Amino acid sequence: MGKLAEIKTKPTAVSVSSFIDTVPDEQKRKDCNVILKMMEKATKEKPKMWGTSIIGFCDVRYKSPTTDREVDWFKVGFSPRKANLTLYLGISVKMHEESLKKLGKHKTGGGCLYINKLADVDMKVLEKIIANAVK
Repeated sequence: MGKLAEIKTKPTAVSVSSFIDTVPDEQKRKDCNVILKMMEKATKEKPKMWGTSIIGFCDVRYKSPTTDREVDWFKVGFSPRKANLTLYLGISVKMHEESLKKLGKHKTGGGCLYINKLADVDMKVLEKIIANAVK
């Protein structure tokens, strides 16, 4: 068994809907509620707040193959950042390469997908990407 690493971002008891209500931009708030529903549908689980600004679904324990360290995290999640909507889609966004070509305006980095607003992307493709990330 690996050594469990202590990370700063942990689940909290803060209400997800209360957090979304604090998002200042109305369109971003609406987009958050749409993503929330998509992720609830894909995971069949209720969300929880991780830290002060990340909404996560499906608790998992990731183990680093190189260091043997383990970390408690979530399978999929998102955060309404100032610059964009950040979607956390697991270890690698590369597994969604084909779908990303059809998604629309976005950026990627690490395990994250960055979208300015949902109007910029194909919602059916986004739903498929989220569903595949949960598998």
